[in-house]
Amino acid sequence: MSISTNSNSPRVLISGGGIGGNAVALQLVRAGIRATVVERAAAPRPGGQAVDLRGPSRDVAERMGLMPGIKSRQLDERGMLYVDDEGRETLRMPAELFEGKGGVAEIEITRGDLNEVLLEALAKEGGVDYRYGEWITDARQDAAGVEITFASGAVERFDILVGADGLHSATRRLVFGPEEDFATYLGGYMSFFTMPTPEGTEPHWFSMHSLVGGTGIGLRPDADPATSKAIIMLRTAADPALRRDVQAQQQFIRERLADGGWHSATISAAMTEAEDFYFDELARIDMPSWVSGRVALVGDAGYCGSPLTGQGTAMALVGAYVLAGEIATHATDPERALTRYEEVLRPFVAKAQELPPGGLRSMTPKTRFGIRVGHAVSRLMTTKAMKPLMMRMLTATESYELPDYPTRSVA
Repeated sequence: MSISTNSNSPRVLISGGGIGGNAVALQLVRAGIRATVVERAAAPRPGGQAVDLRGPSRDVAERMGLMPGIKSRQLDERGMLYVDDEGRETLRMPAELFEGKGGVAEIEITRGDLNEVLLEALAKEGGVDYRYGEWITDARQDAAGVEITFASGAVERFDILVGADGLHSATRRLVFGPEEDFATYLGGYMSFFTMPTPEGTEPHWFSMHSLVGGTGIGLRPDADPATSKAIIMLRTAADPALRRDVQAQQQFIRERLADGGWHSATISAAMTEAEDFYFDELARIDMPSWVSGRVALVGDAGYCGSPLTGQGTAMALVGAYVLAGEIATHATDPERALTRYEEVLRPFVAKAQELPPGGLRSMTPKTRFGIRVGHAVSRLMTTKAMKPLMMRMLTATESYELPDYPTRSVA
């Protein structure tokens, strides 16, 4: 592949400046392909929950030369710790128990830090037209390309449009149809935010607590020991009134965490002060095709499995790597490139989208008896007899053969 961009290479628009979108852009510019990224936010979004790299996604990070930056920001997270209402330990699962492939992986990094690593690599490469505070409002394609109308009013033509704009993808809505045609509600909501580390929290451990009523709360280590990442899981029927209403979302959380024991009151109080408060439904996106002519979806936009799978970052990185690789390989035939992208990636996504047994129901029991049964099952999974079964489940995607797309070496 050529490193220098030339006027004959396809012009690619990427909608979304998250991990998937930036990974596509990085690989394209390294292949000499012109890339434009539009990101609705005014600046990169910091923070976010910890994400992991394992199996094929770690291989992608190594091939892209991202590992030095990742390791310099890697979290010191040593395993999962379950506690009762009083904060007493009920179960401890060190990361090495499942060889760094369990709930806490060998390499954990915050979503914001991983995106920063990608942005730094893009800045070193140059050649990407990056536009913050911009997004697409219309997309019309023909045999020669895609005409895009932006929120700014500008109208431009591109050879390929990549939708990397998340679970509620505008690209998917504009080109493929409404979200309800592809989304399946998985029984609840999740919330994440950064908060001061409560006194008495054990450093370096992902601590979890189950509340009666189908609610789970947790605290994950942050890069700064003074802060932690709060995580809240809420099993409930879908409520459209919660969509985009932060006050309603936080009131709902306060009600569910009331009298919940452990650090539930502290988490509830810290929520309103968090600058990175996130709340969204748990949903899975299933599409008959992620490709329509010269438009392709990558990551959550095309095949979100929800945070329950633990594979969101893996699908974004592996998908971005394959998509960019196929565009570069078939630079003169965009439609063939996108068709190949889907053919090559489908087997990986099929496994990565699989939910853990029981889904959210097993993670958020509604009764104290159910909580005790859940802990008993978790302890059983750590026994010598059950470990082989757990390892097969945890490594299901590692049999995927990652394609080798030729590119220049990256130091």
